[in-house]
Amino acid sequence: MRRNLAFGGGTRPGLNRSVSSVACLAFVAVLGLAFWAGALWIAQLLVRISQTGF
Repeated sequence: MRRNLAFGGGTRPGLNRSVSSVACLAFVAVLGLAFWAGALWIAQLLVRISQTGF
């Protein structure tokens, strides 16, 4: 059965969809890792500043 292109957009083969899904998950994982690395860096900086008193 053909999809209606007016509502569903262009048809894509199943392989491209799975590759883009994996790429999206990898991108979200990298963003999450970068967020927590930044949060830990800021926390470490604040602890170091509070111990030395600027």
